[in-house]
Amino acid sequence: MSEVPAPRQQPEVRKKKAAERRRRRERERVKRAERSTVAAPSTPDASEPGRRRVREGLVVSDKADKTITVRIDVTRRHRVYKKIVRESTKLRVHDELGEANAGDTVRVVESRPTSATKRWRLVEVTERVR
Repeated sequence: MSEVPAPRQQPEVRKKKAAERRRRRERERVKRAERSTVAAPSTPDASEPGRRRVREGLVVSDKADKTITVRIDVTRRHRVYKKIVRESTKLRVHDELGEANAGDTVRVVESRPTSATKRWRLVEVTERVR
């Protein structure tokens, strides 16, 4: 049994649909550009060179000398399924004075590599554990 090919559209119809697609894509491109200019902050963002990222998290370990492990918790909405997803990242942080203890909330800043795993420095202890 042979398959019947789909009928080809007339050239005028194809041109009309192509023009509609071009207009729609142009409108979407303009909308995206407007959104990005409105949402852009006036201050430089963390992706620019020389700008250091600052994070706040919970100290989960302070056993190593001059090093603490900080857990950064992030909640975000899944792009496709729209579900709220909780994620966490552990950072090794340089604590020169040993002032942070397990359970403290701390603020850390990105820095040059201090060791093989440490790329963050302790800025301040924002909340101490009781």
